[in-house]
Amino acid sequence: MAALALVGGLLTAAAPAAARPDGTANSPARTAVGLAATTWKNVRVDGGGFVPGIVFNRKEKNLAYARTDIGGAYRWDQPARQWVPLLDWVDWDRWGWTGVASLASDPVEPDKVYAAVGTYTNSWDPANGAILRSSDRGTTWQATTLPFKVGGNMPGRGMGERLAIDPNKNSVLYFGAPSGNGLWRSTDSGVTWSKVTAFPNPGNYVQDAGDTSGYLSDNQGVVWVTFDERTGSSGTATKTVYVGVADKENTVYRSTDAGATWSRVAGQPTGYLAHKGVLDSRNGYLYIATSDKGGPYDGAKGQVWRYATATGEWKNISPMADADTYFGYAGLTVDRQKPGTLMVTGYSSWWPDTQIFRSTDSGATWTRAWDFTNYPSRSFRYTQDVSSVPWLTFGTNPSPPEVTPKLGWMTEALEIDPFDSNRMMYGTGATVYGTENLSAWDSGGQIKITPMVRGLEETAVNDLASPPSGAPLLSALGDLGGFRHTDLDAVPGKIFTSPTFTTSTSLDYAETNPNTVVRVGNNDAAPRIAFSTDNGANWWQGSEPPGVTGGGTVAAAADGSGFVWSPEGTSSVYYTAGFGNSWTASSGIPAGAVVESDRKNPKKFYGFKAGRFYVSTDGGATFTAKAATGLPTDGPVRFKALPGTEGDIWLAGGSASGTYGLWHSTDSGATFTKLAGVQQADTIGFGKAAPGASYQTLYTSARIGGVRGIFRSTDAGASWVRINDNTHQWGWTGGAITGDPRVYGRVYVGTNGRGILRGDSA
Repeated sequence: MAALALVGGLLTAAAPAAARPDGTANSPARTAVGLAATTWKNVRVDGGGFVPGIVFNRKEKNLAYARTDIGGAYRWDQPARQWVPLLDWVDWDRWGWTGVASLASDPVEPDKVYAAVGTYTNSWDPANGAILRSSDRGTTWQATTLPFKVGGNMPGRGMGERLAIDPNKNSVLYFGAPSGNGLWRSTDSGVTWSKVTAFPNPGNYVQDAGDTSGYLSDNQGVVWVTFDERTGSSGTATKTVYVGVADKENTVYRSTDAGATWSRVAGQPTGYLAHKGVLDSRNGYLYIATSDKGGPYDGAKGQVWRYATATGEWKNISPMADADTYFGYAGLTVDRQKPGTLMVTGYSSWWPDTQIFRSTDSGATWTRAWDFTNYPSRSFRYTQDVSSVPWLTFGTNPSPPEVTPKLGWMTEALEIDPFDSNRMMYGTGATVYGTENLSAWDSGGQIKITPMVRGLEETAVNDLASPPSGAPLLSALGDLGGFRHTDLDAVPGKIFTSPTFTTSTSLDYAETNPNTVVRVGNNDAAPRIAFSTDNGANWWQGSEPPGVTGGGTVAAAADGSGFVWSPEGTSSVYYTAGFGNSWTASSGIPAGAVVESDRKNPKKFYGFKAGRFYVSTDGGATFTAKAATGLPTDGPVRFKALPGTEGDIWLAGGSASGTYGLWHSTDSGATFTKLAGVQQADTIGFGKAAPGASYQTLYTSARIGGVRGIFRSTDAGASWVRINDNTHQWGWTGGAITGDPRVYGRVYVGTNGRGILRGDSA
């Protein structure tokens, strides 16, 4: 074992301050900004992102966890039948710890749970990864920072679990690291970690060696660890340990002396990566699900293999012949109550749907969730009810053989409850599905599949709008496009459709005519802009200027008479009168500028780029650069104009290495005043004025008085109160914020993977 031992630092959710990765401490909320009690809960979407891992505890019934790639970890609450978020305490400086690369629930002491966290292994994530440990089921945590980064949102994130606890001696844990960092071990319940120098292979598979960003070119590393619990006894380390490696020629290794020495398992299949390795100790079989790619999106071929631990025999037990297989296998589980029963997914079967296979004879024969009958017709061993999350149809009406809703995609997580053969859960790119009558599969009936996702909120938020009338909230989201929330406590019936964007980047409504709404977003091809005249309930596609490759930002005139659009890929900002039947290039403003509208004067629009502020007084036809100086020249900037007052503008943004803060203008951007007490600010929003106040309430995600948090001001920025606390931080909150113009003290905060948070003043 290497001599390096890493000291764990205290990170309790209830602590008033938490250490940053650089060792300094966040200042506790004790400055003049004050602290205001606020109740927080999600605006319900239910799901919305990839769930690459589901883990059931092997000792205690109904104890289960889920991990997400950017939205933290969750624990299943059986009485409420919903998920409880566990990493909301992760702060701004360690936002990457919201990406969970692996999770392990202690099979000896069920109160203990561990998580390997970190979002990217390349430069996108500035902090190293960590192993988090909890002795109260994730209510509070301690952390050991690793000497390398961890990639919860990197290619290969559906493989695993990389983190595993010895079922005989639970003080021993292993972690399979990415990026060529090898296999790591802890012998003191995760407090300190050392590299297993005897382990011979750190992996060599990369998705695209030519990717200069370091994202696709990262070595996906050591990807799973499985113990043969029969080779140990209580209090004695398990002798036989199997490890999966991202190496197509050498993908399974074994130790028979509790990790002292390791060797490649002889006779193993080659040409594939073992995404999962699951050992059925009752029958003595190790199963592996393989793919020719690392996933979770790619994979054109795969196989399923069974290894007899007693004889050393490998057997190909793939559910389909190689010639008929057009996907890789991943999600893999065994029924702990019924030896010989196992299930596996074709995770990358995108068309016509994902596939789930089931065997009750250790892989000798298989049945599948659906079969072709007379093409394009299919028969199904399941029914699917998404009435609790109706948007999962994605507003589609496909032709056979496709159906809506889909059974899933990116289905790398699949688990049968070890205490209940009838319950199974699996993760998709958008939700967690499950069934509680799984045995019906074997008796010729149909299992009932429903979303089991309530409480798990995983959307990434790009923009938010709360109009003065109509729906209280409109959202622009990554992957899903966005929603119109008429009830904040109910799941919307549908995503934005007609057209549907893969990701919405910006939206706006006409301040004095809130029924007029515009949104823009990303698609491989047009459309990338849509309009509504009924407050976002229904939409139609707008035209677009040539060269558009992405949504960019968009602004609606105060009365809805025109629009200004700054799309990606073009050489200009554009304007239109009416609803975008034709677009004309604006003059005097650079391409790529962020655009907004004045909220009173319908002819006035604003723009900002690289330290310069621009104003148009003719509906966006011409812009003039203002002389204001001292504004941020780099880093993201967001600004908004105050409703009801012409020329009143608030601008937030910048970078830690340059100018950073919050500025205010009352003369349409001719001059700006920097707020002295605001060290950093990333968003700005307006809400209903406080009782007795004449100025609308301000909200921002900022660092004020040395404290990073969500802040409110009821006196035009003269003083601030922090409205979140250290248990409610949600990592990065710099994308979007808005107050509610109808309810004082209500704010909506956008996160990068924890959905939309709604705060109400107590």
